[in-house]
Amino acid sequence: MAVETRPKSKRSRVRGTPKGRAVDPSAREDVRALLGDAPRRRDLLIEHLHKIQDRYGHLSAAHLVALAAEMKMAMAEVYEVATFYHHFDVVKDGDTAPPSVTVRVCDSIACDLAGSHELLKKLPSALGSDVRVLHAPCVGRCETAPVAVVGQNPVPHATEEKVVALVKAGAVKHSTTDVTITPGHIGYAAYRAAGGYALAASCVSGTRTPADVIAVMENSGLRGLGGAGFPAGRKWKIVSAEPAPRLMAINIDEGEPGTFKDRYYLERDPHRFIEGAIIAAWAVGIDCVYIYLRDEYHGCRAILEQELAALQANPPCTLSEFHLRRGAGAYICGEESAMIESIEGKRGEPRLRPPYVAQVGLFGRPTLEHNMETLHWVREILEKGPEWFAGHGRNGRKGLRSFSVSGRVKKPGVHLAPAGITLQELVDEYCGGMLEGHTLYGYLPGGASGGILPASMANVPLDFDTLNQYGCFIGSAAVVVLSDKDTATGAARNVMKFFADESCGQCTPCRVGTEKALHLMNGRTWDKPLLQELSQAMMDASICGLGQAAPNPMQSVLKYFPNEVD
Repeated sequence: MAVETRPKSKRSRVRGTPKGRAVDPSAREDVRALLGDAPRRRDLLIEHLHKIQDRYGHLSAAHLVALAAEMKMAMAEVYEVATFYHHFDVVKDGDTAPPSVTVRVCDSIACDLAGSHELLKKLPSALGSDVRVLHAPCVGRCETAPVAVVGQNPVPHATEEKVVALVKAGAVKHSTTDVTITPGHIGYAAYRAAGGYALAASCVSGTRTPADVIAVMENSGLRGLGGAGFPAGRKWKIVSAEPAPRLMAINIDEGEPGTFKDRYYLERDPHRFIEGAIIAAWAVGIDCVYIYLRDEYHGCRAILEQELAALQANPPCTLSEFHLRRGAGAYICGEESAMIESIEGKRGEPRLRPPYVAQVGLFGRPTLEHNMETLHWVREILEKGPEWFAGHGRNGRKGLRSFSVSGRVKKPGVHLAPAGITLQELVDEYCGGMLEGHTLYGYLPGGASGGILPASMANVPLDFDTLNQYGCFIGSAAVVVLSDKDTATGAARNVMKFFADESCGQCTPCRVGTEKALHLMNGRTWDKPLLQELSQAMMDASICGLGQAAPNPMQSVLKYFPNEVD
């Protein structure tokens, strides 16, 4: 039998360098100097990208390659994360680095009502080519609209003159937040002197039992104040029944246009929510607490770094580990599973569920996820009793709500009011009424995604579940007030543009649907049947709440303001 023979293959050549892009020695030294002794773990990728961005004002290809090599990651993994977030400026080989100063002008709804679109037109010529001017999604300062951010310095009630003056004063990308913007806060020593952490210490020492504390939280009726409204005590019970180790993720990525309550409390009383987190961690049996703070809150980050260090240097009781993580400009990371992905150093894309984060969350462990304000109320509820919190409310509702109010009112800001208060009562009793010369026309009861209601429905109680029948929801209680100088279609277009910009792109119904909807809404008349069909597809098939809720303002216009689109 003949045996087939094959010619011997040529001996393969040995590579002189690793496959892929070579690491520049100078860039490697830059990266090593910035990272210092910090661990090179995957979950710290975004933190390390921030260090490079803060130092150099952008992310060069050479630095990204060096970082990938230093962290023993594929370049593609580093690149896909760096390009996902708005606040990372990735500069490819041959491209010009951005100017050293960047001015971002918020053009979300509250700032748009206050004239930010005109400011965006004027600033490029006023500042010249050495300064980059960009539009920005909501920066969480809606009560001082319009807002610009020079480097990392917010400019409230921004004007061309204010922004130019700050740029000329030498504000740079990595400078600290202007101290005039952040009011004095209650520091660790003052908080302890006023009785702070006594409750946490008594819990940890065994004065109370976890079961008793969880029962109090259940009886109070406190619900998640980030927008979803899941009962807090029930969530504690669910997570505590899961196998250890358990983790906690605290969501302070309030990117919903119109929302700024978390920033308000952080700037004034940061230890209030930290004590709530310690108690929750003790009651649920949690080892590590991760705080995810949006990147726009530079002043709050400085406060938290300072106060957490003071707490850990002189702890009132045994503490869980606390880790402060920095967002990078992505609204989608307000969604709990997208936030968890970001904490893990990945693109902030929502996960398919089930499993839910209570079972499989951060690093694959059972995770108690909470909005910051939810934890803010824990101490008072436990000290004053569940009846105290549940005893507030109007129109048959229970509890308190922190309303972030912006728009055409005399006193915008965070107003603590009874749950179930109506828009008319909120404006008259807490906001000083409408601005002079303005008449109530409509309002957004729950930020960009909560829908739009007309003035004729200003007596609907504002709380969880009370707005569902009208195609709206309260969410994080971000109320934007419109007047007869505004239009509902203008508001709906503004928020749909926001959703189109902020869609993570993972699912087609949201990625394509928001862009298509915006295109259709920009017409003089609206194709109602097509918009209804598109809305249904987005609500039925989108992975997370962004795509599912994005049609709400558009649907509200069709239902309550039909004369604007005929």
